[in-house]
Amino acid sequence: MTTFPVSNSTLSEKELGEFIKDTYNLSRSFECKLFRTGMNHTYFISNAERKFVVRVYCYNWRTKAEIQEELVLLELLRKNNLSVSYPISDKENNQIQEINAPEGLRYVVLFSFAKGEKMRFMDQDTCFEIGSLMAKIHNLTSDKIINRIFYDKKSLVEQPYEYLSQFFSDNLPEMEFIKKFGEDFSDSDFDQAQNGILHMDIWYDNMAIADEKEITIFDFDFCGNGKLILDVAYFCKQLFFIELDKEKYESKVESFLSGYSKNRSLSKRELDLIPKAGASVFIFYLGIQAQRFDWSNIFLTENYLKMFVGRIKSWLQYYEEK
Repeated sequence: MTTFPVSNSTLSEKELGEFIKDTYNLSRSFECKLFRTGMNHTYFISNAERKFVVRVYCYNWRTKAEIQEELVLLELLRKNNLSVSYPISDKENNQIQEINAPEGLRYVVLFSFAKGEKMRFMDQDTCFEIGSLMAKIHNLTSDKIINRIFYDKKSLVEQPYEYLSQFFSDNLPEMEFIKKFGEDFSDSDFDQAQNGILHMDIWYDNMAIADEKEITIFDFDFCGNGKLILDVAYFCKQLFFIELDKEKYESKVESFLSGYSKNRSLSKRELDLIPKAGASVFIFYLGIQAQRFDWSNIFLTENYLKMFVGRIKSWLQYYEEK
């Protein structure tokens, strides 16, 4: 019988564990377990003393060169004592592995494990520390460039609209909203904002918090070049939807921005860009869901689009009414 081709497989945790133990010279006591699938597949490999994270990049998601740029950035942050999850080198001093999966070549990286817990509802002190760490990262990456995506009008808004047009009619109010947002969006609006390398996905799901103040950021899969205010705005927008009590939201975002400003100044112009920047990042991720619809987002329906765009509208309206 001919083996039927696949578009996205889930690697055996047992066989992947054996591969990692052999490649990284880990003791036989380590055990590998699948944590979750998604844009990439995440496994934990651990024993009683140590724990690591195994990221298996999905087929044709990132090039080896793109992954290498991510890892170089992480090494830079680590060498400057910034708290991030970093890549582990194997016994041959390689950081990227190649596996021939049924669908084709997939890349694998072993990362340090970020100690602590994910904290959806964080207090003001924690928000302050997150802002402080983000600013320290931005201080190190400002005015630098890596060989990855540039986040601008095209990548943030125009391309996502094109991806979504494959699934939804241009006449839908939500599609008309995204198109109009793109028409009103100008890269020149951000001329006075600082350039640099940004994480692009800093929120509670991509950080571990220990003792409420020890923050470790991980998952730099979307890192790229652009205006650093995008990172600031994205965190604020995520906090906006987590904290339904807007008085609490205001106090927490104030603490976050205070922590950031303690280490890196934000101009009034940059602060005024937060609503537009936050909305543009959310449109970008809506486009990512459309781009990878075939395996990562079975929820991409008209109802989902209405919900997602409704959130963007409520965010913008909130700041318009302030």
